[in-house]
Amino acid sequence: MADEAQIPPYQDFLWPAVVALRTLGGSASIDELLEQVIVQQRYSEEQQAVLHGDGPRTEIGYRLAWARTYLKGMGLAENSQRGVWSLTEAGLNVEPEQIEPLRQKYIAASRSKNGARPRRKDSTPESEGFDESWEDQLLGRIMRLSPASFERLAQRLLREAGFTNTQVTGRSGDGGIDGLGVYRLSLVSFPIFFQCKRYVGSVGAGDVRDFRGAMAGRGDKGLVITTGTFTAEAKKEATRDGAPPLDLIDGSTLCTLMKEYGLGVIVTTRAVEDVSIDEEFFETGF
Repeated sequence: MADEAQIPPYQDFLWPAVVALRTLGGSASIDELLEQVIVQQRYSEEQQAVLHGDGPRTEIGYRLAWARTYLKGMGLAENSQRGVWSLTEAGLNVEPEQIEPLRQKYIAASRSKNGARPRRKDSTPESEGFDESWEDQLLGRIMRLSPASFERLAQRLLREAGFTNTQVTGRSGDGGIDGLGVYRLSLVSFPIFFQCKRYVGSVGAGDVRDFRGAMAGRGDKGLVITTGTFTAEAKKEATRDGAPPLDLIDGSTLCTLMKEYGLGVIVTTRAVEDVSIDEEFFETGF
C-alpha cells in the first residue's frame, strides 16, 4: 500500500490544477478537476487509495483542495456557489515559473493580514488542519451504520429518486449484488441492480468488473454506491466500450443526493442583511 510520502505536497498540485482546468475548457466541477489531475499526473490506483488520516477524504483529494484554495488566493481561480471552479484571466495566462512567486506573495499577504505567528519550519497547510465539512460529518455518520443498515439507506434513497419495487437482496453467493429496483423513464421501465460499498478508500476497476460479472445474464443496468471514491481506472471501466455501462455514486454524490431528498440532513436557511450608507439621503438635507 502506498503512503502519504508518495503523494506530492499541495504546492505540487498548483500547476497541474491549472493545466487540468485549461484542458477542461477553463472550468470544472471538483470531481472533474480531481479526475483530470489524476489522469494527467498518472497516479496509480494505489496512490488514489491513500486516505488523509482516517478518511473519508483521499490524500490526493485533500491536497488538491488546498491547491484550489491557494489558486483562489493567488487570483488564478474562482469558484461558484455550486462548486464549479474556473480560471480567471490571470489563470488562463499564467506560466509555470510564475506559480511559486505568486504562492509566496499570497502566503506573505495572508500572514500580514492575519498577524505574525510562530510557525514550525516544516509547517504546511496539511499540518495546520482542514475544517471538516458537512459532507465529511455525514459520511462519518454513515460509516457507523451496519452493512445491512447502509443497504436499507440505499434502498430508501433509490425510492426517493423514483425507483419502484426496490428490494435489498444481498446474500452470500450473490456475486456482490445487494439489491434490485425498477426505474421508469417515460413509457419504458427497466430493472437496475445495485451494489453498496460502505467503506473508506477507493473502489478500483477490479471491483467494477466483478460487479458487472455478477450481473451477467441477469440484466445490463447497474449502479454502484459507495461512501468512498472511485479510482480513475474504475470510472473508465464503468463506461468501457463493448461492456454494459455502470453508473457510479461516490461519497460526495451520495451526500448531495441525501441533502437533495432530505435524508439525514437538516438544511437551515439564514437571511443575511447587506447594509450600506445612502449618501443621497444625507446630501438632500433629509
